[in-house]
Amino acid sequence: MSISSINYSSSILGAQIRNINQQLTDLSTQLSTGKLSQNYSGMGTNEGFAIAGRAQLSNIAAYTDTITNVNVSINLANTALQSLTKIRSTVQTGSASTAQDLNVNGQTVAQNTAAAQFGSMVGVLNTQTGSRYLFSGTAVSTQSVADAGDIINGTTTQAGFKTVMAERQAADLGANGMGRLVQTQPTPSSVQVSEDVAGSPFGLKIKSASSTLTGATVTGPSGSPVSFSVDLNGVNPNNGDKLSIQFTLPDGTTEQIDLTASSATPTPLGSFAIDASTPVNPNNTAANLNTALNTAIQKLANTSLVAASAIVAGDNFFNTASSAIGTPVNNQAVPPVPVTGATALSGASPSDSISPGFVAGDTITVNGTTLTFVSSGATGNQLNVTDSIQALLSKIDQITGTSKPSTVHGGSITINTDDAASLNITTSNTGALSALGFSSTPVTATQPPLRVGSSPASSATTLVNGSATTVKWYLGNDGPGSPRSTAMARVDDAVTVQYGAQANEDAIRRQLQAIAVFGTFSTSPTGQYSGGQVSALSLRTTQALTQQPGQQRIEDIQTDIAMAQNTMKDASTRQTQAKAQLQTIIDQAESASPDQVASEILALQNALQASYQVTSNLAQLSLVKFL
Repeated sequence: MSISSINYSSSILGAQIRNINQQLTDLSTQLSTGKLSQNYSGMGTNEGFAIAGRAQLSNIAAYTDTITNVNVSINLANTALQSLTKIRSTVQTGSASTAQDLNVNGQTVAQNTAAAQFGSMVGVLNTQTGSRYLFSGTAVSTQSVADAGDIINGTTTQAGFKTVMAERQAADLGANGMGRLVQTQPTPSSVQVSEDVAGSPFGLKIKSASSTLTGATVTGPSGSPVSFSVDLNGVNPNNGDKLSIQFTLPDGTTEQIDLTASSATPTPLGSFAIDASTPVNPNNTAANLNTALNTAIQKLANTSLVAASAIVAGDNFFNTASSAIGTPVNNQAVPPVPVTGATALSGASPSDSISPGFVAGDTITVNGTTLTFVSSGATGNQLNVTDSIQALLSKIDQITGTSKPSTVHGGSITINTDDAASLNITTSNTGALSALGFSSTPVTATQPPLRVGSSPASSATTLVNGSATTVKWYLGNDGPGSPRSTAMARVDDAVTVQYGAQANEDAIRRQLQAIAVFGTFSTSPTGQYSGGQVSALSLRTTQALTQQPGQQRIEDIQTDIAMAQNTMKDASTRQTQAKAQLQTIIDQAESASPDQVASEILALQNALQASYQVTSNLAQLSLVKFL
């Protein structure tokens, strides 16, 4: 008989022992690492959840990095904006003070402070985080604002603000220092004042004239160029009778000259002498009125007008707003007179209307929005053909969104816009548009910066695009859209924040402009009108730095970026909660319980010990023992 070898049995036991050893090795690895396995196949059916959870954790980590970086930018921007508000407060306090003592350079202490603060403001606006300029919009690698010295003094090839302001002052004052007004005595008993050129943007503009002068006749303001006259008609006014004239200044403010007839000796300030000769000669009174009016106009021109000119020069240099000016032909009224805001857009002669006029079906398209003329019952983007020019301008202003209403003065129509580059007006009736003074289409606005159009400036009548010869103060992104949208970041799966800023935003630009004007303006330390000039400019600077309803404020920008920061804070809170939940899912899918692993190891160790004993016994088995 044959006896089979015990190797078959021992090979099964060996495999079991090797299997137990492998299980012990795996369990030992689980115990030391806390993980079910070191490879995907050993993880089990829940590993898919763990992989998805780990991907979400990776996204959260990326969002966390983004939030951290954006918070750095926002904190720096907020610090910069806070500095701007302090600069505004400092300059405003100085401009509002009553001290007007001039140094040898023709400036007050407050103006010197403003000049220094202007440099500080430029530095703040050029704040960087890393290589990114915070106030350049999308042009993050471009310096936001030109150097302060270049802005004020210019470069070797381009004029700075100081030059633009000096040109504008010369153009507004005129060669005779009368604010571009011409004063004459057409007859011995009368006085006449007229603007020098119709449609000119420079100088004083006559708004109204009235009097209580006994026996006198006031005519106007009317005509093109606008003028008014007062004729005493050979009659002496009574003591206390008054002549009042209102003027509009280039910055839109109004000033009034009041001259009172007086028999007092000496003649009080703001009065003119009633002739007291024997016999009385009212023509002497007219001559006295002419002299007093000339003196008053010169004072107004060399004080308030100079200050207003400086303010408008700041607008010409810093502001992106501009205008289109048209000078219409005389309308159909008999006798012909310049158009006014009340002039109709169409009508039968001799009514006060333009000729040719608009008819039903005509259109005017403003920046892509079409206005249609109808016979009557206009609604929405419609105009009645009998509506006034002012009604048309109001419609245009609604479309352009200008902050400065369009006007009609002295027969000239001025269409204002806050974005010169975008203004585009066309019409189906070019004849009627030409009658409004716009002889070519499309009607566009002169691009800023604006410079006095000819030399000598004292006789110039136009403003022209000065971009080729003038320093550009803002160097960053200047495209359409919200400045906030120039910097965007995704901070959660469905959440983005906008935190961009631009140095040419209205609130920042207005402040920079006002401080530049105040800090740059200078006058003669001993000039007759120097104190009045600085006083008028100080008042305007204080007003310019005072927040007005409807205007953007620097605090509004801070609020915008604070909202972005709050959005990120909320997202971060949600992500922190999600991280904990995701980590729990991953741990449940991949982690090994130490207690369970220890228990399994003990059981395997017992099984292994038993297997070793069986194997040992089998190894000692002989034929004799087997039998």
